[in-house]
Amino acid sequence: MNTSAQATASNMITHPLEENLDIVDPNASSMVEALRDIGYSLESAVADVIDNSITATATRIDIRFGWEAGGAPWLAIIDNGYGMSESELVEAMRPGGKDPHEFRGPNDLGRFGLGLKTASFSQCRKVTVVTTSNKTLLARQWDLDLVRARNKWVLKTPTSLELEALPGLSMLGVKGTMVLWQVLDRLDLGNAPEKVHQVMNERVASICEHVALVFHRFISGEPKYPKVVIAVNNNPIEAFDPFNAKHPATMHLGEEPLDIENETVTFRPYILPHHSRVSAEEYERLGGSEGYLRGQGFYIYRNRRLIIHGTWFRMARQDEMTKLARVQVDIPNTLDHLWTIDVRKSRAKPPEAVKKRLRSILDRIRDTAKRPYNHRGTKSISLHGEPIWQRLYHNEHVSYQPNNKHAILGEFRSDLPAEMRMKFDGILFVIGKSIPFAAIFNDMATRPKETDSNTDTAEALEKLANLLFEDMVSINPQYVSKMMSSIEPFASNPDFISAYIKR
Repeated sequence: MNTSAQATASNMITHPLEENLDIVDPNASSMVEALRDIGYSLESAVADVIDNSITATATRIDIRFGWEAGGAPWLAIIDNGYGMSESELVEAMRPGGKDPHEFRGPNDLGRFGLGLKTASFSQCRKVTVVTTSNKTLLARQWDLDLVRARNKWVLKTPTSLELEALPGLSMLGVKGTMVLWQVLDRLDLGNAPEKVHQVMNERVASICEHVALVFHRFISGEPKYPKVVIAVNNNPIEAFDPFNAKHPATMHLGEEPLDIENETVTFRPYILPHHSRVSAEEYERLGGSEGYLRGQGFYIYRNRRLIIHGTWFRMARQDEMTKLARVQVDIPNTLDHLWTIDVRKSRAKPPEAVKKRLRSILDRIRDTAKRPYNHRGTKSISLHGEPIWQRLYHNEHVSYQPNNKHAILGEFRSDLPAEMRMKFDGILFVIGKSIPFAAIFNDMATRPKETDSNTDTAEALEKLANLLFEDMVSINPQYVSKMMSSIEPFASNPDFISAYIKR
């Protein structure tokens, strides 16, 4: 074959893969509607926008809301971060603008380059981002109705008049960014016009509760990190520490590091204080909106931002005896690929190497978490001499019966005529069989302070002491003191015994 023929043949040869390639751009109208239904709640959508503000090193973030002239609600997240240039702004508005596999700074809370867009689209049909860094105001806007009408990814630049008319713009400082949501078509405020403001306030209160938990470490501040003020309509949100770490009765079980791929995952287990060690108000607050039972488990933090909480990852059940156990788990963003973090940053799955450590920690803290309950139960039943109640175990069943050998019951029984003693024993048996276990368990789980048998007992103890020892205490107070210290319910109340003997 001559040189000319070879060149012709070479030009005819194509790569086999190139023959089968089709460029299939997503349909803009359909795609943008699909992105709206990834699964954001209002609370998680706001949190995702706040992530961008924190990444921009903002020290103050304001969540603002109000009503436009026609009565439509609006919501804005405004920060004092470093702002963006025009090219950076356009790139920030691009769906999927950043490769999740690219290197991110250690304080970057982003992941897929989708958060700002998908979070905003999930709540509204018009999102405007206004930013300034060098006293130059820049803005871009996604109008989903315009995208739908053109069926193209058309990013709008608001005119000067449109910009001036934006609600919340006056709150933007000389440096920072505002993300404004308008046409909030997913915000269900009900059909009663007279109640929409009340419902809106309730929705914002829910945002505050979510933010107080998810960003509590930023709001409180930590060594080497500045505090971040997050406010709603100029009212700062208080951090909610799910571990109550600063309370003297909280048990700190030590820090445990684990090295994975040259990175460190850190575990910090805590046991919350028993309800007898905190005020009723504080105990209620620590339970959170979901309660202690749902609040127990692992709390996964990615760059100090809470990702997922209240789960044992199916390694154990959430039961009543371990409801005070919570474990802080810190992971860096460099291990995202191992934890399968989702777009909303609300789901994570631990890698196998971490699961092994989680199991060992879980075994240790579950035993520790049960101590406040087991200790108190043992004390109330058998710490001082004969208990009032006997715990009986027979045929793999547990039951409780009044103890007729108890000094008080035994003395009363001995004073009865023989024919009455059998009736008395029968009454005690019926009482034992009629204990409302389910109601007691429910009350202790939901209202422990109100159900605590150790509160408001002084009057009852006084009446019982007078009935049993009034004639004897003045003659032999030492004997009465010894007797009261050996039987319940006096034995569990040494302060009462001392005061009663003195009187």
